[in-house]
Amino acid sequence: MKLFKNNFYFIFIVLMACTSAQINQTLGTINDALGDDALTSEQVASGLKEALINGISKGSGQASKLDGYFKNPQIKLPFPPDVQKVETKLRQIGLGDEVDKFVLTLNRGAEEAAKEAKPIFVNAIKAMTIQDAWGILKGDKDAATQYLMRTTSSQLKASFQPVIKRALDKTNATKYYSDIVTTYNKVPFVEKVNDDLEGYATDKAIEGLFTLIAKEEMNIRKDPMARTSELLKKVFAEQD
Repeated sequence: MKLFKNNFYFIFIVLMACTSAQINQTLGTINDALGDDALTSEQVASGLKEALINGISKGSGQASKLDGYFKNPQIKLPFPPDVQKVETKLRQIGLGDEVDKFVLTLNRGAEEAAKEAKPIFVNAIKAMTIQDAWGILKGDKDAATQYLMRTTSSQLKASFQPVIKRALDKTNATKYYSDIVTTYNKVPFVEKVNDDLEGYATDKAIEGLFTLIAKEEMNIRKDPMARTSELLKKVFAEQD
């Protein structure tokens, strides 16, 4: 096994600048020496896809459950920072309960919208090439997350925004925010505000999902126990 690990590490050094054809050629040569422990480029791609789907399933599952955002300080949606003065002023005049209610419903909206994320991520993973897979495996600790950000962010935003709107309406976050801003704008001598709640909630909800996915990716890279199949253990063996 030690010989396999050493040779596997050597593969990664050699493949740093390889094309897809060169990857297959190099793997074919080294496979003759490694025998049953050899990895094909298709196995690498399959292992990466399996790892990403596992991470996405866990990440989106955590985010979409009750309190998935609200009780997770890493991804909780706070009062929109662009109108933070609204929260401060409203708490000063005794409306802190209304602010808290709004923050809760804002996070409920994000939790509702997160249910729509998994199919978008899975489609991006299925489109991953062998070149993408090798780039991720020999890349930074969040290379897979960065890949998903590049390939899904625009689609996520387009798909999330109407879902966020429905979710915010369903959880009454829109109404609470409108009431809060209306109340604030009636306070004498304050500068009027009109923040884009849907845009803010959409961006923060997506940001939270990527935070959870990055956490799962790091877990799989660092913790052998998180690798739930022999293929995953084999693909990530060079990092141990």
